[in-house]
Amino acid sequence: MAILLDKNTRVMCQGITGWAGTHHVTQMMEYGTKVVGGVRPGKGGRSHLNLPVFDTVSAARDETGANASIIFVPPASAAAAMIEAIEAEIPLVVTVTERVPLLDMIRVREALAGSRTRLVGANSQGVLAPGVAKLGVMATGSERPGGVGIVSRSASLTSEVVAQVSAAGLGQSTTVGVGGDPIHGLSMRDCLELFFADPETEGVVLIGEIGGFEEQEAAEFIREAKPSKPIVALIVGAHAPAERRMGHAGALAIGGAAAASAKIAALEQAGVRIAPSAGLVGRTMAEALAKTH
Repeated sequence: MAILLDKNTRVMCQGITGWAGTHHVTQMMEYGTKVVGGVRPGKGGRSHLNLPVFDTVSAARDETGANASIIFVPPASAAAAMIEAIEAEIPLVVTVTERVPLLDMIRVREALAGSRTRLVGANSQGVLAPGVAKLGVMATGSERPGGVGIVSRSASLTSEVVAQVSAAGLGQSTTVGVGGDPIHGLSMRDCLELFFADPETEGVVLIGEIGGFEEQEAAEFIREAKPSKPIVALIVGAHAPAERRMGHAGALAIGGAAAASAKIAALEQAGVRIAPSAGLVGRTMAEALAKTH
């Protein structure tokens, strides 16, 4: 069983008529995702990719029964798109857009508070449940259905770890890219809670990096939850220079607590196995699962 997605997930795309929306929605449909329509203000009543286009999210929801949205909207408009989906009570919203202004994301977080929506991203590669559905931009071909949940802040490392887990004969229940920006929706802790409750997820891989305190929050949750499922973590950026931005806005270590060493220490104290290198995550999870059987 996957988390966040299932065979009943009906997807709309906000920004479907742009290049990114057109390209990635086409790939999502080829993967088998049930895309039912799109939203583009001013183009309601038209069709695109043989799908109906609506002016508003609420109209798309009412006409198609969509219960998830993926957002391919430019950064300046992305917050308004997310808030519109939240106010329309769409249960799952995945935002791929990068470089959404931080003050805009603060407004989005305020809109999320007390809402019925789970937001993944912004700056997320998406959610992939092998054999079920894909909402996002991640490459496919290496994924396999299986029992390992993956939650990640890094898109490129996710692809590598998915390939390793599949090569180890394990497969994935769901892969979730929580987003690389400092302020985003669903957290690593939130994903762990969902994976712990999923009976078909046997173990979890956590891919973290320098910057912020999300890994420490995850470690605290693990320490309190005491899960029977093994957790393997990969924390990258140990050799990054201090106070220099690496890659994206979230990968910036200011202060000792945001450094890789502090995150690794917190996770080890919570009982998490730390993968010795990026190339050994799959093997480390296979060894951890073998000890539980």
